[in-house]
Amino acid sequence: MTGDTGVRVVLCTAPAEGEVARDLSHALVQAGLAACVNRVPGAHSVYRWEGKVCDDAETLLIIKTTADRLPALIDRLTELHPYEVPEIIAIPVTGGAARYLEWVRSERE
Repeated sequence: MTGDTGVRVVLCTAPAEGEVARDLSHALVQAGLAACVNRVPGAHSVYRWEGKVCDDAETLLIIKTTADRLPALIDRLTELHPYEVPEIIAIPVTGGAARYLEWVRSERE
C-alpha cells in the first residue's frame, strides 16, 4: 500500500525521569487516541530555550494513530504534558504492512 494510508506517526519527547512518559502513553491508548505508543529511553535533546542552549535527557514517544484522531490526540497530549511547549510532530505514513496499518486504523477505545 502506498499513498496516504490514513495512519500517522507522532513524535513527542517527555522527561527522562519519573513516570511521565509511561503515564502519557497509557492515557493516549486508554482513551482510544493511539493504537500504540513506543517509549524509547535514552534520547538526548539539544535545543535553544529562552535564549540559552539546553541539553536534556528525554524519552522519545513514537505514537501510532490515524488522521481523524490526530486533532484530539494533540489536544489531549498538550493538556497532559508537563512541558510549556511540548514537541508534537505528526508524520503521514505513506506505506507499510497492510495488516498493521489496518490494525492501527481499527483500534479505538
